[in-house]
Amino acid sequence: MNVHHRSDPAPVLRREDAAGVVTLTLDRPQSRNPLSEALIAALSDAFSALAEERNVKAVVLAAEGPVFSAGHDLKEMTAHRADADRGRAYFTDILGRCSALMQQITALPQPVIAAVEGTATAAGCQLVASCDLAVAGEAARFCTPGVHIGLFCSTPMVALTRNLAAKHALEMLLLGEMVPAEEAARMGLVNRVVPAGGALAEAQRLAAVIASKSPATIKIGKRTFYEQREMGLAAAYDHASAVMVENMLARDAEEGIGAFVEKRTPVWTD
Repeated sequence: MNVHHRSDPAPVLRREDAAGVVTLTLDRPQSRNPLSEALIAALSDAFSALAEERNVKAVVLAAEGPVFSAGHDLKEMTAHRADADRGRAYFTDILGRCSALMQQITALPQPVIAAVEGTATAAGCQLVASCDLAVAGEAARFCTPGVHIGLFCSTPMVALTRNLAAKHALEMLLLGEMVPAEEAARMGLVNRVVPAGGALAEAQRLAAVIASKSPATIKIGKRTFYEQREMGLAAAYDHASAVMVENMLARDAEEGIGAFVEKRTPVWTD
């Protein structure tokens, strides 16, 4: 399935389905897959649809070409400096839509795994950080370079600070230097590094492992992970305990625990 938008006749996003795993591929390699109006809209529409598709168990986010995503379309944004308000309304709108997209990924019932080859910079780096898991080819590089052009990467910072230790996040944000894949893994921005060209296959392998689990359980777990992370310790334990009680009473938990005790393979009913 290709996603079209009226302002952009060619598809900016490709979708492929295989055995409960959907792969979404950013498909604007010639312009470095920028988070343009068209791509933000296409991704948002895709995630809205996926949230309702119970047969989809996991999502892989990949990109065509040597750049995963260069971030916001600065040409598109700069054009609005000619607006009467010097672009204030437009900048507010596009940043709001981009932030909503990042939160859609967090709110999606299915885990989302980024498969990164090449560079992911600024909001492109934010997109990787917003995914639940990330796999990088060994030539991949990550950067929040806004500091070089007088535009601090404040929105990417929100995703970075929820993935990296404070000193690592600030190092990326203050220096704006390219971070190699192995260093990104050490920092916690990506889960693992594979030989160049192998990120998509490894991300799809992880997605297939997730797809073999009880979808209801994965959905509960992902949602509760992000909920408890925003809470204080006592509140987090109270919330997680209450969720676990409901989970324990669910059919799939009864089946899974029963199968474990009886040494057989569980059959999930979701």
